[in-house]
Amino acid sequence: MFGVTILGNNSALPAHDRHPTAQVVTMSDHLFLIDCGEGTQIQMNAYKIRRSRINHIFISHLHGDHYFGLPGLITSYGLLDRIHDLHLYAPAPLKTILDLQLSMSGTELPYPLHFHALEEEDELINEEKFSVNCFKVFHRIDCWGFLFREKRNPRKINGEQTTKYQVPITYFEKLKHGEDYIADNGERISNELLTIPNKPSKSYAFCADTVYTESLADHVKNVDMLYHEATYLKDKEAKAISRFHSTSVQAAALARLACVKQLLIGHFSSKYETLDEFLTEAQEIFPNTQLALEGQTYLV
Repeated sequence: MFGVTILGNNSALPAHDRHPTAQVVTMSDHLFLIDCGEGTQIQMNAYKIRRSRINHIFISHLHGDHYFGLPGLITSYGLLDRIHDLHLYAPAPLKTILDLQLSMSGTELPYPLHFHALEEEDELINEEKFSVNCFKVFHRIDCWGFLFREKRNPRKINGEQTTKYQVPITYFEKLKHGEDYIADNGERISNELLTIPNKPSKSYAFCADTVYTESLADHVKNVDMLYHEATYLKDKEAKAISRFHSTSVQAAALARLACVKQLLIGHFSSKYETLDEFLTEAQEIFPNTQLALEGQTYLV
């Protein structure tokens, strides 16, 4: 499964039974945590997130509603006797903050915590089945978005046909990449006979707090799902600009410009008790929009 579970969808203040930003991406049997606002651990418990399976945490920026839950989570891992590595990707000053907190409390973690400073747009992870990149967004302080991509071989093995033509297993990897099979007698068996097309690989982009700018479309072009903040409704555009945030229609406009397939909007201001109008406004621009609702998992 490739999906996104929303743990927190509000902006700075917890309000209306909504929590600050946090979400879990499930991809290739891995769990990734993006941002860790206040209350993230409680939300993990509520929605049955297996925190022990999270080995990579991404923090977009150092406004408290995006990381105040992190020191508690890191400490809880120690109390739960975690021993395997944890990788943290975040703006460089966060390491100083965490080191100070752990030092002042006399906390020694029983597991390796690897800190990866976000300093330039780059590939953060490159594994056999997936990759993760970071890109800059435009907020009042340094802020980052993240792009998750599946990796799939172009072709899948057709077991019935490979058995029929007695293709050795050692040749399967070449078949997956489109090569024909040359039998011992010199006969060429076409790849199309021995394989079937694989499903296209999918992608998910997380655009953290940002003022609207069309330049972001280049980073999220054609992704299968885009999460974009929509702190305000369209009548508060001036306020959004002054605070380096976006509106519902601006998030939808970027999704349309980038030709994405699905749009999730979140990071709602606590001034709004209900969210229906966000969806109405966004869908007028980009019909395939959904609200990022807490506890819901959205398939990429």
